[in-house]
Amino acid sequence: MPEADPAALERLVEDGLLQRGPRRLRTSPRWQAAMARAALALQRAGAPWADLRLPIAAALVERYPGLEDAALAPLVEAMLAVEQSELPAVAGGAGAR
Repeated sequence: MPEADPAALERLVEDGLLQRGPRRLRTSPRWQAAMARAALALQRAGAPWADLRLPIAAALVERYPGLEDAALAPLVEAMLAVEQSELPAVAGGAGAR
């Protein structure tokens, strides 16, 4: 996976969706709530998704409703990189705090 766009990461930090942790960026409670709402809405709609980018995009569209696709895409990819880095932490693996 390519590196996340530093400008996109900084915007997500400034907007309170990411937090700087001791070793890496972490998702904020605000972001976790947005992802939960997006995942629930997709599940209720019967959306056939297996790619984490779909709920990420849905949550970001909720936060930035007028954002064009070209501006949204780097935010989705940046958040995807952070979300994927958090998966081992949730499972207690190498990415753990």
